[in-house]
Amino acid sequence: MSKRKSIIMTILGTMMTGLAIGVFLTPNKIVGGGASGISTILFHTIGIQPGISFYIINIIFLAMGFKLLGKKFVGETLFGALLLSFFTQVFSVVPIYTENLMLSTIFGGVLYGMGIGLAFAAGASTGGTDILGRIIQIKLPHIPIGKLLLAVDGIIIAVSAFIFRDIELVLYGTITLFVTSYAIDWVISQLNVSRIAFVITNYGEEISEKLISTSPRGVTQIDVHGTYTNMDKKMLFCALKESEAEVFQKKILDIDPEAFIVFSESQRIKGNGFYLYK
Repeated sequence: MSKRKSIIMTILGTMMTGLAIGVFLTPNKIVGGGASGISTILFHTIGIQPGISFYIINIIFLAMGFKLLGKKFVGETLFGALLLSFFTQVFSVVPIYTENLMLSTIFGGVLYGMGIGLAFAAGASTGGTDILGRIIQIKLPHIPIGKLLLAVDGIIIAVSAFIFRDIELVLYGTITLFVTSYAIDWVISQLNVSRIAFVITNYGEEISEKLISTSPRGVTQIDVHGTYTNMDKKMLFCALKESEAEVFQKKILDIDPEAFIVFSESQRIKGNGFYLYK
């Protein structure tokens, strides 16, 4: 992935996450774990602005793990954390869209998760309790990072129950946590979706030459025998991006209008010409 695309995805992702925190979650006291949850608690108890407290939390966590995590991780995390802190603070002064807790939980969780998913896919880190989880994992390598983060988020949600003394807010926070996790996985899986094309044709050489010369995709040609027609033909196998499917099909039909084309969805492709988001 190009540096420019990575930066754009990071900015867009942190903007969406900042919107979720500043407009939906913090104003309604919804704590779904993470540094945003800590920021929400601090805002409603001692009045520290979410964007400011979020950045302070990241600085503290990074200082704790500087030697363990390395300069590169710290530098990349500072960039993402600074962007997220900025957008969180900007959206904190925007009038809240709704005071309905369920709507805030759902829309806040979806926006938060999609934003974090974009940032992760761009190779960026927004910091927060992810830093703490990595520090703990270095000390306790036998515990999966996912379970560590879930435990940290659970503790933060439990603390919010003690601070706000409202069990419904805890339930809404738990829903937010699950919605966020699903949204992160959904974004990354959608970015990895590609197409596999199978083409049965009598013009294998001509089509292969056309596709290779006019696109960045390679083509695998296989000899096949049709049992219905009892004829020998060529099958072309090609992996391509979703956005390339229509143009790919047109190029084939221009040469062989009777070509038999099957498109299949692929959840992930690893190899030359494809970037695997994770």
